[in-house]
Amino acid sequence: MDERRIPLDDSMRADIPAFDEHRHDGTHEARPDVAYKRIVFVNVLFVGKPGAEDRGWTLVDAGVATGSMGPIRHAAEERFGKDSRPNAIVLTHGHFDHIGAAAELAEEWDCPIYAHLLELPYLNGTSAYPEPDSSVGGGLIAFSSPTFPRGPVDLGPRLRTLPEDGSVPGMPDWRWILAAGHSVGQIALWRESDRTLIAADAFVTTDQESLYAALTQKQELQGPPAYFTCDWPTAAQTVQMLADLEPETVITGHGRAMAGPQMRSRLHELASDFDRIAVPKDGKYVLHPARAEDGSAYVS
Repeated sequence: MDERRIPLDDSMRADIPAFDEHRHDGTHEARPDVAYKRIVFVNVLFVGKPGAEDRGWTLVDAGVATGSMGPIRHAAEERFGKDSRPNAIVLTHGHFDHIGAAAELAEEWDCPIYAHLLELPYLNGTSAYPEPDSSVGGGLIAFSSPTFPRGPVDLGPRLRTLPEDGSVPGMPDWRWILAAGHSVGQIALWRESDRTLIAADAFVTTDQESLYAALTQKQELQGPPAYFTCDWPTAAQTVQMLADLEPETVITGHGRAMAGPQMRSRLHELASDFDRIAVPKDGKYVLHPARAEDGSAYVS
């Protein structure tokens, strides 16, 4: 076994949230008002109570470009009703597997798209992401990463900047937290009342570099997908910050939701030993993170 992995053995089954039930439409209930659905190899989230009225829920992330719109629309109709539209689409970051159907769904649903200010250049047509690093991770997805779209992408006039005060429009009980490293403007979403964390790709619960693990959802608590991570020191700081929140339930961009004390123990282990567990031994961004001249944004 690769000593860098943090495998989840049978003792971790209790760390799957009690609400994490696989519904007939392919969604999972992570909390009574938070569901997620895997599309290809990435999760999209539906935040709002089942049956919520029109504009009473929020879509978080929007899958890959090809084949996401229909499944997202269907899952939303199953959960909230045929005519129920979200109040907004919130993007945790702008990588191709998180923004795929955002523009089309925002147009159909007549709703805004929110992202962090630092992520906007990759969503408004200004910049492309740095080239992925196919030399890290060792799996088929990592090897294929140079073929992945990296922009520039323009989501159009519905794109908005998240408020500076940490609030999330349409999600009054939540706040956003800058969770940079995997991308410069990646955010996590945090609800203090029940310590629920939507962690995006700051860390994941499956081996996202491996096609087999991504398809089977084999559980391993790991750092961010390595091939797209361009600032490893910041990624390490982000994982430590999220671990310090002591979350009860975590939903990540890749892999199944997890909960409970053993999950927190594994998350603290990842944070304290991040360099050994998550950081590649070599790679183009390990020693020299990709940054813009002002240090605030990556460059293409």
